[in-house]
Amino acid sequence: MNIKVNPGDHGGLRRLRRSVDDRTLGGVAAGLAAFFALDVSHVRIAFILLAILGGAGLPLYLAAWALIPEEGSDIAIADGMLHAGGHGS
Repeated sequence: MNIKVNPGDHGGLRRLRRSVDDRTLGGVAAGLAAFFALDVSHVRIAFILLAILGGAGLPLYLAAWALIPEEGSDIAIADGMLHAGGHGS
């Protein structure tokens, strides 16, 4: 398994990012799996179990999708939506 490191100006620290290569839906599970060095199947199963058993899986996934930037970006979807609505105020 490869853990992608974005050295840039962050001193080589790992950065949590949604995957663009290994995505099934939004890349959240693959991004979390890479960041925590887990098998992506286990993360996906955890989201499914959380959705079935308590209903928290879908809201957590959607929140992560909105708050975790995609690989190659430093801007999350939620950031883009907040800044787009803030122009001209």
